[in-house]
Amino acid sequence: MFEMRKGLGVFAAAALALSVVLTGCGGEKQGGARPTAVKAMNVLRQDAPLTHVYAGQIMGTDEVKIQSRVSGNIVEKYITGGQPVRAGQPLYRIDARQYESALLQAKANLAQSEATLANARMDLDRYQQLYANAAISEQTVSNQQAQVNAYEAAVAAHQAMVQQAQENLDDTTIYAPMSGQLSVNDVAVGTFVSAGTTTLVSMGASNPIYAQFSLSENEYLNFVEQEAKQGGIGSVVVELTLSNGSKYPITGRIATADRALTAQTGTLTVKALFDNPDGLLLPGMFARVTLIGDTIPNALLVPERAVQQLLGKSFVMVVGANNKAEARTVTLGDKIGSYYVVKDGLDASDTVVVEGLTTLQEG
Repeated sequence: MFEMRKGLGVFAAAALALSVVLTGCGGEKQGGARPTAVKAMNVLRQDAPLTHVYAGQIMGTDEVKIQSRVSGNIVEKYITGGQPVRAGQPLYRIDARQYESALLQAKANLAQSEATLANARMDLDRYQQLYANAAISEQTVSNQQAQVNAYEAAVAAHQAMVQQAQENLDDTTIYAPMSGQLSVNDVAVGTFVSAGTTTLVSMGASNPIYAQFSLSENEYLNFVEQEAKQGGIGSVVVELTLSNGSKYPITGRIATADRALTAQTGTLTVKALFDNPDGLLLPGMFARVTLIGDTIPNALLVPERAVQQLLGKSFVMVVGANNKAEARTVTLGDKIGSYYVVKDGLDASDTVVVEGLTTLQEG
C-alpha cells in the first residue's frame, strides 16, 4: 500500500478541474446526438516521493517468562507486578532450607571421600617403599594405585555434587535477567513453584522497541529494489503513526526480517526498531508503519478514478481535438495516495477525464 506524503497534498489544488462537453462518435451523422458532460483535469508533472504504509503492532525487543531453576515455596517477594526493574535485581526468594541441608550433606560426603583418598595415598607411598625393598609384590602396589585412582574419582564426583548443591542454593533467589518492565500478573508469596515449569512473572524490554509488520511478495521485491537505490537497509527511514492519528516523533529503521515468507499468508514479517525513551510505545499497541521511499523526479500523475482496467490493461480517456474522447492505453507505476504514476502513454500536455466515464464513448 502506498500513501501520499504531506508534500503531495498540493495534487488536488494543482490539478485543473475542467468541465468539458464531449461529442459522441458520429454525433453529427445521427442528427443531434446529445453531447456528454464530463469532468477532466490536466495530467500532473511533479516530483513524487513514495511512501509505503503497513498495519503494524508494537512488540518488546525481549519478552521473557521468568521461571525458577529450583522447586519450592515462595517465601519473599521483592517486587510489584508492573514495575520497571534493572538487570540483576532480586525478584523472589524460595524457601532455601532443603537446599542448605543438601549443601551440608554434599560437603560432608566430599570431606569423607577426601579423607579416604588421603589415607589411600599414604598406603600407596608405603607400598612403593616396601616394593623398592622387595618386601611386597608389584601386584600389591598396582592394586593400591587402582584404589587411589578410584578414590580420586569419588572426590571429583563429590566436588561436583557440592557445586551443584551450592548452585541450587544460590538459585533460591531469582534475579531479573535484564532491564525492563514486569507484567502485572505475578505469583504471590506462599505459592509452590516447580523448576522450569511455573512462570513467576513475565517481563520485557521496551527501549528500544519493535514495530512488526508484513510485506507481500511483490512489496518485498520492490522494497529490496528500493534498498539498493537508497544505499542499503539501514538507510530506509521508518515512521510510525499511532492509533489516535498522532505521529510518533522519533523515526526508526529496519532492524530484522524473517528468513522466509509464511506459508499461510505468503507474507514476510519485518521488524523496525524505534527508540522509546519516554515509554510511550507499549507492546501490543497497533500503529501504521510508513517506509519513506525514493522521490520520483518529474513524475506524471493521474487520479485513480481516471484509470480503467480491461483484460489486464490500463487505459484512460484523453480529451483530444474538438473535445473528442480518445481511449489511451497507459503503463502504470506506483500508486501514491489516490494517484497513479504513469510510466508510459501520456505526457504533461494531456487532459484526462476523471468523472463521467460510464456514459462516455470513444470518438
